[in-house]
Amino acid sequence: QVQLVESGGGLVQMGGSLRLSCAVSGFNVDQFAIGWFRQTPGKEREEVSCISAESFNYGATYYADFAKGRFTISANKADNSAYLQMNDLKPEDTAIYYCAITGHSGFNSCKPDEFPSRWWGHGTQVTVSP
Repeated sequence: QVQLVESGGGLVQMGGSLRLSCAVSGFNVDQFAIGWFRQTPGKEREEVSCISAESFNYGATYYADFAKGRFTISANKADNSAYLQMNDLKPEDTAIYYCAITGHSGFNSCKPDEFPSRWWGHGTQVTVSP
């Protein structure tokens, strides 16, 4: 059974850093493309970053414009987890962050609807204070 569990969220001051983790089970983390997404109340879920399986396009990555230069996505086979390192956090980064898989080795657009609903974690809250 595929499971994804996010952790690492919390309260941080503007300019601080957090490292989100996505522990996966039921598959190998280097088997499928993984994405990070976020959602705030009243807004649609939006993509943050995606990474393809290492065996597909050498683990190609995608970052939303707001994430470029500040966030880094990675996957670690040793602990079967994916990560999102977030630096220079801003109050507008406040959201619930989710990880998900496509069920394929690659991703197309890194949009949320590319990721089947049954393969999402429950999210972790990130709050950035001014």
